[in-house]
Amino acid sequence: MDIRSKEQSIICLGELMIDFVCIDIAQGLVEGKKFLKKAGGAPANVAVTIARLGGHARLAAQVGDDPFGEFLIQTLRRESLDTSLIVRDPHAPTTLAFVGIQHDGERDFVFCRGADGFLTQQSLPVDFLHDSKIVHLGAATGLLGGELHQTYLAVAQRAKEQGKMLSFDPNFRSGLWGGNEAEFIRRCEPLLAIADVIKMSEEELMLITGLADLAAGCRYLHDRGATLVNVTLGSRGTWASHRDGGQERVPSIAVKSVDSTGAGDAFIGALLLRFTQRDRSPISYNDFVMDVAWANKVGALTCTRFGAIDAIPTLAELTE
Repeated sequence: MDIRSKEQSIICLGELMIDFVCIDIAQGLVEGKKFLKKAGGAPANVAVTIARLGGHARLAAQVGDDPFGEFLIQTLRRESLDTSLIVRDPHAPTTLAFVGIQHDGERDFVFCRGADGFLTQQSLPVDFLHDSKIVHLGAATGLLGGELHQTYLAVAQRAKEQGKMLSFDPNFRSGLWGGNEAEFIRRCEPLLAIADVIKMSEEELMLITGLADLAAGCRYLHDRGATLVNVTLGSRGTWASHRDGGQERVPSIAVKSVDSTGAGDAFIGALLLRFTQRDRSPISYNDFVMDVAWANKVGALTCTRFGAIDAIPTLAELTE
């Protein structure tokens, strides 16, 4: 994993969707009545984070050829993101997600899947990975059946063959996989086996590895091949594990959380950007821990505002 150049692109692959966020706090989707339209999708959140922090990211995704798709593309262009890899599907509507905010700031979801699931490898330029150093796969819908799943697997394999750093976030959503967790784990396996960087929540770590102990769960993932594992712990920070270094809990900063939507995406976007800014390769344990601490701050600040993309902090806000 040679990541020494400072001018590097990070490719994010997966869904781009509309989030209808319920603004009736602590009501969730059952009782909530008022919704705000926001741009969303985990890979889009990661890409915007990188751009807002001064990096270069490109998003490969598919939207409907409809007003929602146009809104999403315009939103990304305002963030100075390259939208050349976003495909418009004339046959399927833009994917929608309804997000409810519960009393503790956590979320419940309902997905109405559309165009994102039909993204094929053939829809993307043959050489679209050529100027990238990191490829991030983190779509909540990326492991579902359909073209996007096959595209995920094919692009992951190409990235490894071309010597890219591969980042994977399984992004488990019970609304998508409830009652079929075994199939979700099975579909994670090929990506866990080749990912260099893995980010997941504490709940996902237990689900995928079957281990409640953080250190043991991370060792399981290292044994599969991952060099760097990040287990997000909410307000407690992140458990950072380096295959050739050590493991420790890296604390976050204290914030008043109003909406945790996109916080994990902001964290991994910030972390991957820091990796591209490192002169040393491979990444040392001490550098890794420092980068995680910085990414924790980005993720925490994202929780202080509504929405996903709208809530991501800028580089200037991090230094205030």
